[in-house]
Amino acid sequence: MFSLENALYIQAGLGVLANMCLLVFYIFIILGHRPKPMDLISCQQTFIHIMLFFTAGDILHTDIFESMNIENDFKCKTTFYICRVMRGLSICTTCLLSVFQAVTISPNTSLLAKFKHKLKKYTINAFFYIWSFNLSFSSNLIFYVGAYSNVSETNQMKVTKYCSLFPMDYIIRGLILTVTTSRDVFLVGVMLITSTYMVIILFRHQRQCKHLHSIRQLRASPEKKATQTILLLVIFFVVMYWVDFIISSTSVLLWMYDPVILTVQKFVMNAYPTITPLVQISSDNRIINLLKNLQSKCH
Repeated sequence: MFSLENALYIQAGLGVLANMCLLVFYIFIILGHRPKPMDLISCQQTFIHIMLFFTAGDILHTDIFESMNIENDFKCKTTFYICRVMRGLSICTTCLLSVFQAVTISPNTSLLAKFKHKLKKYTINAFFYIWSFNLSFSSNLIFYVGAYSNVSETNQMKVTKYCSLFPMDYIIRGLILTVTTSRDVFLVGVMLITSTYMVIILFRHQRQCKHLHSIRQLRASPEKKATQTILLLVIFFVVMYWVDFIISSTSVLLWMYDPVILTVQKFVMNAYPTITPLVQISSDNRIINLLKNLQSKCH
C-alpha cells in the first residue's frame, strides 16, 4: 500500500507539471497567434486534467477535513462535485477532439467537408453545451456525498480519506448508474466510429501516396501525425476510462470500497491526464521547435 501511494504522488506531480507546461504553451498560442480549433480543445482538456489532479482523491488536499463540521462537509461536496464534472468533461473533450480531427482530415468530396470552415464557431458552441450538460448532470450526487463520520460507519462508503457516499435507494443508485453508463457508451461509441473513419482515411491516403511514389510526403504530413496522436490518445483513454468505470460501478453496486482498490482506481483515473500532455508535447512540432530555440539560446 505504501508503494502504491508513493507511485500515486509521483504520478500526480508529473501530471500536474506536464499539464501546466502544456497549458502555458496553449495560452501563448491562443493569445499571440491564430489558434486552430484543435488548440482550443486541447487547451481546455489540459485545464480539465489539472483540475482533476487537484480534486480527485486526497492527494493534494489531505489536510482539508481535519475536524468534522459543516465547513468540511461543504468542502467535501464541492471537491467531489468538481471532480465528477471534470471526469465528465474529460470524456466529452476527448470525444470532441476525435470528431473535429475526423472533420479536419476528411476529403473535400465527403459530407464532412462542408463543416471544415466553421469548426471554430462549432468549437465555442460545443464548449457551452458540454459544460452546461456536465454541470447539471453531476449535480444530483451532491445530495449523497459528505464528510466521513464514524457514526453509522457501516452505512457509508468511503470514496476518499475524508469523503463518503451516503446510503441511497437501490432504484436511485441503478438510475444514476444507467444514465451515466448510457452517456459513456454513447461518447465512446462516437470516438470509436470517428477513430475507425480516420484509420480508413489514413489507409487510403497511404495507398494513394504509394501509387504516386510520394510516401515521404505522407510521412511528413502534419495532419497524419496529429491524427495518429489523437488515435493513440483515444485508444488509451477508452481502455483507462472503462477500467476505472468497471471498478467504480462494481464498488457502488456492492456498496464497498477496499482501500487498495481505491488507490488502484486513483492510479488508473490519473493515468490518462498524466500521459496525454507527454504525448502531445513529444508529437507537436511547434512545442519541439520552441524547446529547441530555447535550448540554442541557453547555449
